[in-house]
Amino acid sequence: MPTVRRSLTDAQRREFRDALNARRQEMLARQGRVDASLSDAREARSGGQADDEHDPEGPTMAATWSQLTGLHDDLEVELTEIDHALSRIEAGTYGVCVNCGKPIGVARLRARPYAELCIDCAKAVESH
Repeated sequence: MPTVRRSLTDAQRREFRDALNARRQEMLARQGRVDASLSDAREARSGGQADDEHDPEGPTMAATWSQLTGLHDDLEVELTEIDHALSRIEAGTYGVCVNCGKPIGVARLRARPYAELCIDCAKAVESH
């Protein structure tokens, strides 16, 4: 188990907690809109409306459904990542690489506030 080294000030931890909470609220709102669109698409599919695969005017029902479910899944992944980051803030381990225990740079956290790996460990993972 790597040694945990704190690298963020209390003010920085508050900054990231506030940013993560704001992003979480934004993602929940987007998810609500996607869920409403999925519900509309589900009703259209079950209502017997034909899915004209040859309609040159727009996307097919299947394409719309696929796009919406993909977006929903992406939002779920991001919400999970945000929730894990918020848990690390509460546990006092936020900003510390889960692999090597070194601090994660503030610039990296600002770019990707739910990052769990320092840049060196992230590059190592990507290269494999």
